[in-house]
Amino acid sequence: MLPALIAALAVLAWVSIALWSASPYARYLDHRGWLDAAWLQAVCDAVPQGNLVVPAVLHTGAWLLMIVAMMLPTTLPLLKVFARITSGRPEAGSLFALVVLGYMAAWGAFGLVAHTADSVLHLAGGSSRWLKTHAWLIGALILALAGAFQFSALKYRCLDRCRTPFGFVNARWRGRRPSREAFRIGFDHGLFCVGCCWALMLVMFAVGMGNLGWMLVLAGLMAAEKNLSWGRRIAAPAGVALLVWSAATVVAKTG
Repeated sequence: MLPALIAALAVLAWVSIALWSASPYARYLDHRGWLDAAWLQAVCDAVPQGNLVVPAVLHTGAWLLMIVAMMLPTTLPLLKVFARITSGRPEAGSLFALVVLGYMAAWGAFGLVAHTADSVLHLAGGSSRWLKTHAWLIGALILALAGAFQFSALKYRCLDRCRTPFGFVNARWRGRRPSREAFRIGFDHGLFCVGCCWALMLVMFAVGMGNLGWMLVLAGLMAAEKNLSWGRRIAAPAGVALLVWSAATVVAKTG
């Protein structure tokens, strides 16, 4: 029942992103021109440090919507294990929600870091003519980074943790402090999920945050890596493909 709710939330997130991408406000999904709207500028003026805080909050909202659509469904094996273990408890529903909240908190924190780094790059690009004319190089570097990370020991160490949901829950659930333990299970799982998938998620900055096609491709790849019996074996081929894509971008732009 509760895992079905997660699936419904993911579908709702995909529909919301599709409608947002097709709307006149699609540029806000890609966090370009956050403050073009007069009412948003008014909000910024009313909030202390609003020009920094408001875009960060808006980006985090868009980022979390993407996480619900792309990453939350990959946690269904773990959520099913946790729901089964806690099914006899009267507070089972709230504990399940805390696992989800912990998972979203981990990805939300990474989203803020990614937003800050992206904002710094945009500021640097605005003051550098060279970066303006070579903006494609940032995308190529992101693709190369994502490709190289597919071969790293950290990638596989985190991926292995994500692929053993029963052991993951069993190592962290004692039932003595249920709320704290439930949140920690979600947060820790989110951290390992960030650890194995952060570089692939950064690819969205290269292809466009509102690009539904690439969202589907990347979501499918990450779900396969984490949950299919042969998923671990596709990490390396995916890394090769990303490295080739990066090299092809450089050749196309400099050739």
